[in-house]
Amino acid sequence: MNTADISITNLAIGLCLLLIPIGVHLYYNTGQTKSIILSAIRMVVQLFLVGIYLKYLFIWNNTWINTAWLLIMVGVCSIEMIGRVELNKKIFLPSVYVSILFAVFVVITYFLRFVVDIDYLFESRYFIPMCGSLMGNILGSNVIGLNSLFQGLNTGERHYYYMLCNGASCEEATRPFLRTALRTAFAPTIASMAVMGLISMPGTLVGQILGGSSPDVAIRYQIMIIVLHLVCSTISIVLVLNIAIRQSLDGFGLLRPEAFTEKKKSKT
Repeated sequence: MNTADISITNLAIGLCLLLIPIGVHLYYNTGQTKSIILSAIRMVVQLFLVGIYLKYLFIWNNTWINTAWLLIMVGVCSIEMIGRVELNKKIFLPSVYVSILFAVFVVITYFLRFVVDIDYLFESRYFIPMCGSLMGNILGSNVIGLNSLFQGLNTGERHYYYMLCNGASCEEATRPFLRTALRTAFAPTIASMAVMGLISMPGTLVGQILGGSSPDVAIRYQIMIIVLHLVCSTISIVLVLNIAIRQSLDGFGLLRPEAFTEKKKSKT
């Protein structure tokens, strides 16, 4: 079964649907109109470029090129994550980079070797798209978790220092904030996982079915992808949150101003 093609003209017609959210934001003066337009333009340009380089990555199917692309994706993800939370890149980037790389490599290796059971672990067709999928999920959950962590430390500052003054270690005093951050970060994933298939049809499942895959095969892949997202996000966010706590506090348990950007410090 062949997938119905979408021509450039039809794609342009489809993009006209964006006029609806743009009109709503203009009417209510939310200040998000420009962001929507710019984000849509970036999305279209980036995805067209992705289509071009993926074509060649699949043709080359080279271990070193695929590894280099993974390292670049991890770097972009780390920089974007730290920037969104407004942390100091010089302090956090190396450790965050290693944490994300570790989480992605462990999960993708397990999946390709023991689940898909392919001999060549760096097979472009599987390795590149799966790493990109994992990275996108990691970015969202980690940003939510980090924002929750530092917001909690800011609003619960008195409770935190009270615990320190009463003999608690930094680990004990920050554990409630870490627990809340984890709960907040995983709430959307757990909620969507619980209604998967009944309320929502994930993009991967829809894409595979539209691409001609059997629904049975598409469903099995989708189940594994959701599991991989949850596992990879868990590993990365536990590492990143603990690193964030250690690197944002000094030897006395006080927040280090240099750990945050000027924009972040002005907010607190």
